[in-house]
Amino acid sequence: MDNIALIESFGDFKDEKGISKIDLMAIIEDSLKTLLRKRFDSDDHFDVIVNPDKGDFQIFLNKTIVEDEMSEDDDLEIEISEAKKIDPTFEVGEDFTMEIPVAQLGRRNILTLKQILATKLQEHNNAMLYEQFRDKIGEIVVGEIHHIRHKHVILLDDEENEFILPKENQIPSDFFKKGENIRAIVETVDFKGSKPQIIISRTAPKFLEKLLELEIPEIQDGTIMLKKVVRIPGEKAKIAVDAYDDRIDPVGACVGVKGSRIHGVVRELRNENIDVIQWSKNPEILVKRALGNVTINKIDINEEQNYALVYTPVEEISKVIGKQGQNIRLASWLSGYEIDVYRESSEDDDVELREFNDDIEQWILDEFKKVGLTTAKSVLDKETESLLNMVDLEEETIEEVKRILREEFED
Repeated sequence: MDNIALIESFGDFKDEKGISKIDLMAIIEDSLKTLLRKRFDSDDHFDVIVNPDKGDFQIFLNKTIVEDEMSEDDDLEIEISEAKKIDPTFEVGEDFTMEIPVAQLGRRNILTLKQILATKLQEHNNAMLYEQFRDKIGEIVVGEIHHIRHKHVILLDDEENEFILPKENQIPSDFFKKGENIRAIVETVDFKGSKPQIIISRTAPKFLEKLLELEIPEIQDGTIMLKKVVRIPGEKAKIAVDAYDDRIDPVGACVGVKGSRIHGVVRELRNENIDVIQWSKNPEILVKRALGNVTINKIDINEEQNYALVYTPVEEISKVIGKQGQNIRLASWLSGYEIDVYRESSEDDDVELREFNDDIEQWILDEFKKVGLTTAKSVLDKETESLLNMVDLEEETIEEVKRILREEFED
């Protein structure tokens, strides 16, 4: 097999993988040197010249001329009498260079060379793939479902590149069918062995950010800024936006008329509920907006501890907290403050003591009534020591009454 035939045997691979001629020649040179190191333990005495224009290469062996019968290694030394047959002017100690045809390496070494070359070509392709997708981390890719497995889904793009979508990176309500095209973002690109492994995600906040950029031109061109995006995948998300121009309504621009602009994003995220709020530098305003459409009477902010105490009426507690605590959790993530809620009770929340006559004996209730303590709060708000001075009851009885009131009233 001559040089050209050897190169042409890899033509299909070159065309399929899109490797340039120059890159291919560099790989051939590296492969030849690898073979020479295997065959001669070193490539120090060899020169490999690759000609990308002609599509061929040459191997030259540099030997040292020694006295007759003084050669210790025929691969690296040549006797003077043999050298003079080629050029009578040669002297002992000079370098002698000769070209080594590939065929002279032997059939076994040529097969070894082909294996080395195939390996080097695959390593080159893997390195190119790694660089290509490392630059796409955080970007959206589209892939076709190829295999559905218990712990992950395997997708292929138009160039047959493989993506892995782990179970934990899938939206809980995701349901895939083989052959279906889906979108996700590139989360990580790492080598697993010698092959790059591309992990994608549909649960990352960045995926929501990129979807918004695709659907809302003002975000893409920078007119509207995405300040922060937080989400509980498949359930609820909150987005804080702002605009450089005060005349622009960033929330309205993102939502669109009757939610037209954000509807596509919601559909892609399997009907994930998305709240869009306007960003504020004022922490109290930001916390209030993050919590959504709820009644808040007061907010105490602790800047040092990133803590916010929200005072809200009893009837608003469930709205503030949200389903399974989702609303208050997302509001905390969005605002950057750990949010706690204090329930503000009104007089209407109090309960008459007579309502407890099934649990507390009537004569005890009468003792409290004598001193004007007729509601649960009026008893609970006083210290036990004060009550001992007011009513003719034992301390043990008073504590038991307080326990019943707490359990039945406060809970």
